Amino acid sequence: HTLIILIMITILVSYMMLSLFFNKYINRFLLEQQMIEMIWTILPAITLIFIALPSLRLFYLLDELNNPLITLKSIGHQWYWSYEYSDFSNIEFDSYMIQSPEQMNNFRLLDVDNRVTIPMNNQIRILVTATDVIHSWTIPSLGVKIDANPGRLNQTNFYINRPGIFYGQCPEICGANHSFMPIVIESISIKNFIKWINNYSSLDDWK
Repeated sequence: HTLIILIMITILVSYMMLSLFFNKYINRFLLEQQMIEMIWTILPAITLIFIALPSLRLFYLLDELNNPLITLKSIGHQWYWSYEYSDFSNIEFDSYMIQSPEQMNNFRLLDVDNRVTIPMNNQIRILVTATDVIHSWTIPSLGVKIDANPGRLNQTNFYINRPGIFYGQCPEICGANHSFMPIVIESISIKNFIKWINNYSSLDDWK
């Protein structure tokens, strides 16, 4: 759409420039012309509107997600994350960085005690907010970075097409321990995810 408009503008301007170069029209008394100045001011403004409106529509459509399988809510605290699975009752937990040397694996300052478990090959919607200061829910390997602002609910989505463990951190300077609130996502098959949901619900009911 934009390319067609640009081609039309380029052809028109090129034609007018060539005409001015090769004609021999001279008018000694032409000092100003309010009408033509008004026309060549209004026409570019109208052209910009025709370019901007479809772009704005696409911009808002990109934020919409059709039929996500799971909605995950992430809440940033100083200095840990809380997660809620909105589609399932009583599934919510806090995720702290592992500090004990006995539990720590090779990824120092990156692993957590409670990982986020999601099914692969499905659209996942995540809602992000914070309770105290500005945080950022960021996983570079998934191309996801979304700010967590107090009093505001931000939304994004992602799609993981393979099983694995994905690590991230909060890149915002949200306080003294801002580098100690890692994010870990574990992607598993839908069959194992259903088992995990059932086991978690059973454990919660037992508590």
